[in-house]
Order: sequence, then C-alpha cells, then structure tokens
Amino acid sequence: MGSLSHFVAILGRCCWRVHPWLLLGLWLLVQAAFLLRFHGPHYANDSARYLNYATNLATHGYYKLEPGAASATIANNGVDTFQYEHNQRYILYPWFQSVWLRLHAGWWGIVLAQLAISGLAAWALYAAVGRLAPGGRAAAVATALFIMWPDVQQFNCYLLTESLFISLSVLSFWALVRVRAGGWRAWGLLLSLLLLTALVRPNGFVVAGAAGVAGLAVLYSRQRRLFWGAIGLGVLAVPLVVWWLNYQLISFFIVETYQRGELMFATPVWAIHPGAPLDMPPDGIGQMSRVLYFAAHNPGFLARLMLGKLLVFFSSVKPYYSLGHRLLSVLVLWPLYWLAARAIRRTDVWLPARAFLAGVPLLQAAVVMLTVDDYDVRFLAPVLPFVFGLAALQLTANSKR
Repeated sequence: MGSLSHFVAILGRCCWRVHPWLLLGLWLLVQAAFLLRFHGPHYANDSARYLNYATNLATHGYYKLEPGAASATIANNGVDTFQYEHNQRYILYPWFQSVWLRLHAGWWGIVLAQLAISGLAAWALYAAVGRLAPGGRAAAVATALFIMWPDVQQFNCYLLTESLFISLSVLSFWALVRVRAGGWRAWGLLLSLLLLTALVRPNGFVVAGAAGVAGLAVLYSRQRRLFWGAIGLGVLAVPLVVWWLNYQLISFFIVETYQRGELMFATPVWAIHPGAPLDMPPDGIGQMSRVLYFAAHNPGFLARLMLGKLLVFFSSVKPYYSLGHRLLSVLVLWPLYWLAARAIRRTDVWLPARAFLAGVPLLQAAVVMLTVDDYDVRFLAPVLPFVFGLAALQLTANSKR
C-alpha cells in the first residue's frame, strides 16, 4: 500500500506540473466531441432569424428593410417592422455572423470563431480565478468544470447567441479582476467588454449589472454615505427605467406567459393555474407597464409563478430531461451551488470579484422570475461559469484545512 500511495503521489505531482496542457487537451477533446456529435455547425430553431439578419448585413453592409413588411397590428404590438425591432435586441450576434458570411467562410467560419473565443474565455477564467486564489488549484478546478460541463460547451457548435454571450461574460469577469491592479487601460477594457456583452442578447445587461453590484459592494464597505446616495439615485431613476423597458420589451409578450401560467416558455408542463380569474392589463400600454399592472392586481398568483420559475431555473431538472442529466444536476450542480454560496462570505477573496460572481447568477434569476425560464438550458448555462468560479474558490479553501 505504501508503494502504491507513493506512486500516486508522484503521478499527481507530475500531472500538476503539466496541468495547463492537460486542460488544453481536455478542451480540444470536448470541442471535437461536440463537433462530431452535431456533425459540424448546429442549426437550431432560433438560428434562422440570426442568419437571415446576418445575411442581409453581409449583402448590403447594413440592414436593409425588405419591402412588403407586415402592417402594424395588436398582435405585433403595433410595430410595422416587428421582426427587425425584435432582432435589434440581439444586434451584436448577427453582426458577428455577418463578418464570416461576408468572408465566405459560412457556418463553419462562425462556429470556428465561436470555438476560438470560447477557448480564450477558458484561459481568461483560469487567469482570473488564479489572481483571486494564487496557487492554481482553484483556477484549475473552475476551468475544468467550465470545460467539462456539457450544458456550457455544447453551445460552441450552435448557431445561436449563447456561445458568444458566455465567452464575453467570462472575459468581462477577467477584465474586472484586472481592474484591481489599476490603470485606465484595464478600465477601458472592462467597459468595452461589458458593452459588447450587453449587445449580444437582451439579458446581457445582467453582466454590467453585476459589475454595478460589485461597485456597490465596495461603497457599502468603505463609503456608506455614497452607497446610500447611489441607492437613492437608483430609486429616482425607476420611472426612467420603466420608460426604457417599455421600449426595449416592445417585441416581447411577458404578461401572456403569466396568463398561461408558464414556468418554461411555450411549455405547458408544470404550468401554474390561477384559482380565480386574473385581472389583465389593458391593451395600448407598454410591456413593463403591463407587468406592473399585473403585479399590482394579481400579487399572490405572480408570487407563485416567480417562486416556481426560480426553482425550475436553478434546479436544472425538467420533466423531459434524461435520467443522466437529472442525476448530474442533483449530484454535482446542487452541491456546487452550496459551495458557491459559502464562497460569497470568503473575506480573503477580493470583495468586488465575489460580488460580481454572485451578482450574475442572481440577476439572471431575477430576470427569469420576471419573464419566464426557457425550456432548455439556454438561460442557466451562461451563469454556470460564475457558479464554478465561486465553488472552486470554496472547494480549494476547504482542501487546505
């Protein structure tokens, strides 16, 4: 037994010396596996509108409205160019696709670019966690989870926004950690990445919001008066935010999902049904105004909906998932949540980084509670790298004791 233990210890030390190369090999193996599984670029149900938009951009150099657009009706919120307005919420991704289409690289160009940026994000996660917890163990654990978790890496092959969104979100975290050393370049890089992330998809603002949470955490710990002043300004800005959201959400139908009791979009499974008729908002007002009206007139039912969506979102367990997927969530992801929650209180880890890592999942959860969860993992996958980062920080701290 002594000889075996000695051999295992030597093997472990040898593997640790080359663990960055092992992580690189693992990343390459995972990407190859998904490319083989999907037979190359994967065309999903929402891919058409991104590709159509990107093709228009690649052809004209700008988006040219096609003749014969549908007239404004109640069904499309009175918007003549409904699809155009809706796709504007995902503006960066069609532009990203259009570059490769214009270069005649096609779908393969898009996916290979997504793979390259995802690889850069994996390196960035390793570097950022490594700055927070020197020694490399936390960085290696977080990066290994990021690489091996199938719900995250599969999107690199999809012609959807998720891969670019996940990568830019992780790169934003890396840029935030670099700000600790100071310098205008670090701040410029952070602000640029936060802006790009916000332009990839409508909920991209949660990453910038998490950076704001990180700033508030610093103010709370050092400048309490400035903290409360910032909170006060936020309260005063609520009417402006509602006005802005009324415009931003013009192509979404949130209250209709409330009416159907959906916990997962367009999925009747696990839907919650009211015990009495609902008081619905009138037509002709903005989407956010309709949400506020519904909340004021149906608070109990909305609270049940929000709690149900929160549980479905974080559980990663849905009725049509495979047994293996459910077991992976229960046996691995749920304990990682517990470790991540404990890591938030780690005073030896830089406070803004902890606030940012916690802020992204919590703000995303708030968005899901106010809207609706997706029927697959497209809303959960982007926040998992931050859960992995927190969990790795706590797991490696436990191993030192």
